[in-house]
Amino acid sequence: MQEAFDKNEADAVVITHGTDTLEETAFFLDNVVRGDKPVVIVGSMRPATAVSADGPGNLYEAVQVAADPRSRGRGVLAVLNDKIQGARSVTKTNTTSIETFSSANDGPVGYVDSAGGIRFMAQAQGLKRATYQLPAGEQLPRVAIVYSHANMDAVPIEDAISHGAKGIVLAGVGDGNTSKPALDALEAAAKKGVIVVRSTRVRSGFVTRNVEVDDDKNGFVVSEDLNPQKARVLTQLLIAGGVTAPAELQKAFTATW
Repeated sequence: MQEAFDKNEADAVVITHGTDTLEETAFFLDNVVRGDKPVVIVGSMRPATAVSADGPGNLYEAVQVAADPRSRGRGVLAVLNDKIQGARSVTKTNTTSIETFSSANDGPVGYVDSAGGIRFMAQAQGLKRATYQLPAGEQLPRVAIVYSHANMDAVPIEDAISHGAKGIVLAGVGDGNTSKPALDALEAAAKKGVIVVRSTRVRSGFVTRNVEVDDDKNGFVVSEDLNPQKARVLTQLLIAGGVTAPAELQKAFTATW
């Protein structure tokens, strides 16, 4: 895709994708594709054999959005169920409903309807995001997501490290918190050079530095608005690019705010 853009072989790209990991691919591409040409990811919740299959309509609308000049400079977009969502915020919220993709912290960036066409809710802000180079061979570092729960111990964290994790994203409770044994294990991991990012298993909201956890003391990074799966993608890209200092990592996570 990047080569096609660089050679002016395409003015926009539409990617069909399964819905389970659509948000991760959208966020990944948003961080590696250079330029302002539209990239739109689209999927469907109902198969072609179902009554009222949503795939054809979603695909048609994705092409409409990709072809619209106003889509330039907005980064990667996801188009499903008449809504246009930004790559940073979009997430799947329901297992089977066609009304599954939403952006809890931001809301949709626009809408598509048969009568009014495409409506963006704000002007494009231009290219403000950083983009990252993929490593040679395109093999990204191993980063594990560890899910916090009641009475959590250190075993999942120690297991991730024993299997070569260069980074750990905590899907924490509340504001990215967890039990003391788990926090102690994460602090020990950070001292050994493992990147530790605190995210949350909660669907919306921001993880805030130095409120419930002393991030400065422990050498942790907070994910801000990024959910665990997107925090993992960004952590992989940053480690691959040689960014490992907690302060520099934190700047990358908060770069758009």
